Amino acid sequence: MHPLKSLAKKLVMNTSPMDINIPKESPSVYTVKLNALNGNPIHLENFKGKKVLLVNVASKCGYTKQYRPLQKLQDTYKDQLVVIGCPCNQFGSQEPGNAEQIQKFCELNYGVDFLMTEKLEVKGKQQHQLYQWLTRKDRNGKKSSTVKWNFQKYLLDERGRLLETFESSVDPMSSKIIDFLK
Repeated sequence: MHPLKSLAKKLVMNTSPMDINIPKESPSVYTVKLNALNGNPIHLENFKGKKVLLVNVASKCGYTKQYRPLQKLQDTYKDQLVVIGCPCNQFGSQEPGNAEQIQKFCELNYGVDFLMTEKLEVKGKQQHQLYQWLTRKDRNGKKSSTVKWNFQKYLLDERGRLLETFESSVDPMSSKIIDFLK
């Protein structure tokens, strides 16, 4: 029997959709469990309707100066964008501090008041589920990637879908990012 006739026959017979090979929808980023630097839960679904820029950050990196333009980006586009910093110590041990030290450093040196997560593993066997979602096409529905260094950026659209990935060297105020916000 022709495959289309077989499928039509299953549908006519009210066969359960589970019996038909329909591609599953990718899991939503909104299902990811995540905590803020202070330990309180972050509910990503609260940001529906806004773009979200997720950045793995570190206090002792050559790109640490990007904290200032990240804050400027957050301030400039606060009605349509949420910036979330994700401290990570996996690249050159450049984020050795605890939550309190990270928070103080960011506030005192760069005036950071955008949301910061707890320290996360962004690669390897202990990769946090957020970065599993961000880096795997079977999760995010767009593309697979590898986090190569601190300050790599992932931009989500207003519905929590991956829009684009930006290398560490891309300045947060670059037109490469800003053009998505216009």
